[in-house]
Amino acid sequence: MPEHRILSGMRPTGRLHIGHLSVLENWIELQKENQCFFFAADWHALTTAFEHTAGIKENIREMVADWLAVGLDPAKSVIFVQSDVPETAELHLLFSMIIPLGWLERVPTYKDQVQQFKQQGKDIMTYGFLGYPVLQAADILLYRADAVPVGEDQLPHLELCRELARRFNHLYRPIFPEPQARLSRVSVLPGVDGRKMSKSYANDIGLMAGPDEIRERVNAMITDPARIRKTDPGHPEVCVVHKYHGIYTADRLTEIEEDCRAGRVGCVACKKLLAASLEAVLAPLRERRQQITDRPGYVKEVLAEGARRARAEAVQTMAMVREAMRI
Repeated sequence: MPEHRILSGMRPTGRLHIGHLSVLENWIELQKENQCFFFAADWHALTTAFEHTAGIKENIREMVADWLAVGLDPAKSVIFVQSDVPETAELHLLFSMIIPLGWLERVPTYKDQVQQFKQQGKDIMTYGFLGYPVLQAADILLYRADAVPVGEDQLPHLELCRELARRFNHLYRPIFPEPQARLSRVSVLPGVDGRKMSKSYANDIGLMAGPDEIRERVNAMITDPARIRKTDPGHPEVCVVHKYHGIYTADRLTEIEEDCRAGRVGCVACKKLLAASLEAVLAPLRERRQQITDRPGYVKEVLAEGARRARAEAVQTMAMVREAMRI
């Protein structure tokens, strides 16, 4: 029997970058011992990009192809698109009838994100964005997931989901588990300029980047500003390249640090080593991605089968919900 029932998803907002790799590697580990549901969150994408919908379908296909290339296995996990399971919307609607407004207004990320988008000249104070955590709870509880891999920033959303499950179970009858957090051990990579990695900053390295892009991006990385000459002693703790070495060249990290501090290796050579390390990681992913691309319709088949399996679970849950609510 699977150890847990797991649910997680990603918004299809554009190409994946290597910052997503550790998340996907965590999913791959989870699918070995658990019953897993992984979905493309297209409705969630609308909460902040409701006026830019033209690329969502293509983004879904590209994103799921990347998932499969990294190693997500449709024989072990249910892989589907959120909007292909209409029961999600029904449960979201029913939850919206019982959740107190104050619960949503106190979610810490709500005001923070509204302010962040306002600084970008965008108003996201919509009903859908305020209710984002309710839709998230519907995603999780529709499949009666008992564990959810999250980062620490998502813990308030998961706690609201747990509170909503308790409220429903108290008002009607116990149906939903209270899902536990599985804190993801995700390596946080900065962008090449030291800021948060983001496509909008154009500081990311694509998950399927080729050798030329890898070299270009690595060469653009910020290094120790105090180091003028190759023989100057370096300070690896302030260098973006060093942060990447800590993940992708970990077996040589001590040697790299010592050579940097002693001025034995310059930044150019250090970047060349990192580019080679990244290429060794990404080349097999590109090869598997090409194999998927060479199978026309394969991603569509995976998502169709995933939707069928996901809906089978969703229909069972909604039958219990309607019976409990007497509707």
